[in-house]
Amino acid sequence: MSEKDNINTVKKTSIGGQALIEGIMMKGPDKIATAIRKPDGEIIVRESDIKPIFKHKLLKLPIIRGSFVLIDSLINGVKELMYSAEFYGEEYEEDAVDKFLKKVFKEKADTAIIYVSVFLALLFSVGIFILGPSFLANFLKNVVKNTFLLNLVEGIVRVGLFVLYVFLISKLNDIKRVFMYHGSEHKTIHCYEHMEELTVDNVRKYSTLHPRCGTSFMVNVLIISIIVFSFFGWPNPLMRVVIRLATLPIIAGLSYELNKYVGRCESDNIFTKMITYPGFLVQKITTSEPDDSMIEVAIAAMERVIPQNGEDDKW
Repeated sequence: MSEKDNINTVKKTSIGGQALIEGIMMKGPDKIATAIRKPDGEIIVRESDIKPIFKHKLLKLPIIRGSFVLIDSLINGVKELMYSAEFYGEEYEEDAVDKFLKKVFKEKADTAIIYVSVFLALLFSVGIFILGPSFLANFLKNVVKNTFLLNLVEGIVRVGLFVLYVFLISKLNDIKRVFMYHGSEHKTIHCYEHMEELTVDNVRKYSTLHPRCGTSFMVNVLIISIIVFSFFGWPNPLMRVVIRLATLPIIAGLSYELNKYVGRCESDNIFTKMITYPGFLVQKITTSEPDDSMIEVAIAAMERVIPQNGEDDKW
């Protein structure tokens, strides 16, 4: 049965994943499973129960939950990425920061490395893609008098920088393989959603693009930020920094709810197509067609997180 034939029998699922170093992490409603292709060719799978970091009910409310889900996902993602790197120690050596943290925190060093990595990743992302474009666009304030247009220029620069960054890293050999694993993750989720048996042949025919991808989430953040920031005009640089940092949780929350809406939507419509289109364009860079061995890894991870009690997902 083809993807087109199955279009009316799509299972709505919240199962998602992340590409790792020669591996895939899949996150289901109750479990996380990480499958790694070891250097000797064997697939090893590590499985664990989901233990949310942020548990208060208020942090699970719509819009508010977006930022906390993002941080939780980043922490789990870095943790599994470090695990996958352990199998390729000769190629992925510790840097100076890791060595310093191990010296200071000793037996708790791994946890410290995870949290510091997430903090640095957020700092880098906010600095380059949120604050940086604002300072660049400020050079045009004497030419462009309309504050909405200034915010639009800032947004275009922001999206341009992100796409350029993704494009440049896609040329690195190691990243090319990660993006191939990313494609295998999406294909496998599509296969499960279309209720087909998880085999290499079935998985292969599906698209590498998926509406609930983290890439689409990031693109939505960049686009929604244009609208949100426009409500505050174009104040002085210090106030712009304060406003952009203060509204980031709202922007992340709105982006998360959009991704969740698309994931639960029963059928494609003009609105969902508009939401997913920009993300799909960037996903054409961040995902590639995988080989069969990569699909096998994605299937191995996916099979461990599928609910066994018939209760499919917790949205």
